[in-house]
Amino acid sequence: MYTRFFASQSVELAVPDESVSIRHYLRKPKRLVDALTCSSQILQLSEEYFRLKMRPLTFMIFSLQPTVDMRVWAGDNGTIHLQSVACEIRGIEYINQRFAFNLVGKLYPEERHGLTYLSGKADLEVKVEVPPPLNLTPAPIMEASGNTLLASVLLTIKQRLMNQLLLHYRQWARSQGTGSVYSPQEKLSAISY
Repeated sequence: MYTRFFASQSVELAVPDESVSIRHYLRKPKRLVDALTCSSQILQLSEEYFRLKMRPLTFMIFSLQPTVDMRVWAGDNGTIHLQSVACEIRGIEYINQRFAFNLVGKLYPEERHGLTYLSGKADLEVKVEVPPPLNLTPAPIMEASGNTLLASVLLTIKQRLMNQLLLHYRQWARSQGTGSVYSPQEKLSAISY
């Protein structure tokens, strides 16, 4: 029997005024990925696809290490979309073969009262056939534990977003007017958007 776990997290950040709009920054989704992850945890598979090796997670008596393939792409008006496309649980083949992972997220800039905010939401759902002997655990306890674990994963992502994204954006925006590490095409596209 499969058990479903679910968590959702919303975020809203005030964006500091810079010479280049955050909408331009968000046109390259890799910037968001770089702000949210350590370079040792991420492998870029193509322009929009990334493989994230998550840190080990402990669930009941198991230590799990998910590796998630995600599509991250820029939509209209600076909106960034995120969708998991595959997941592998390393270390426990029983769970890996009976596991479904679905992460959907969106982050978008919006103007309110003359200020820019980044708003977003992420939903994370896992369906898994719980292995013996954990399948003897009462369903409410199992679901509460799983939901708490997923909520902690999303909270970690939210904290990194709040602590790193605006810092990366500010550094990028300020580098646009100086001799930066960004290519001339990237500078031109950011300015002429």
